[in-house]
Amino acid sequence: MKAQWITAPVPGDLPVRQVYGFLFDAEGRVLVQDDEGYHNLPGGKPEFGEDFQATLFRESVEESQVEIGNAVYLGYVRVEEPNLEPYVQVRMTARITRFLERAPDVSTGRLLRRLMTSVDHASDLLAWGDIGVAQTRAAAAVAPAELGITLAAPDAEAVYVD
Repeated sequence: MKAQWITAPVPGDLPVRQVYGFLFDAEGRVLVQDDEGYHNLPGGKPEFGEDFQATLFRESVEESQVEIGNAVYLGYVRVEEPNLEPYVQVRMTARITRFLERAPDVSTGRLLRRLMTSVDHASDLLAWGDIGVAQTRAAAAVAPAELGITLAAPDAEAVYVD
């Protein structure tokens, strides 16, 4: 698999397969889903007719039971895999406006934990390599400027919001 982080708008000829978000709480920590030690950002597959923001809002509620405000586009990962046409995974950032009661993901039935951590620690947990570092840096730059978020210190304690 070959992947490339791009901050330009998504080209119209590439299908968007996933929309993921760096979602920040009031303390400037980002939400990382914990699925029994496997970590990911909230997000998922766009449904027919959904824009990126609608997909992220829906998936944030379904997977992590959080409501978010307006989402800001960060960029996309262009993915090339053998025997498949290239596709896109969009990345966005938003402020968490409300934590709802935890419930199983409607698609998978799994109950994901909500780990709130610094952007720096999120990059380590996601383990996406240099592409992941570039994405977290983009989120760390955009969140204060566009969302009014003061980022948590890199060594801020990670906490579960269950």
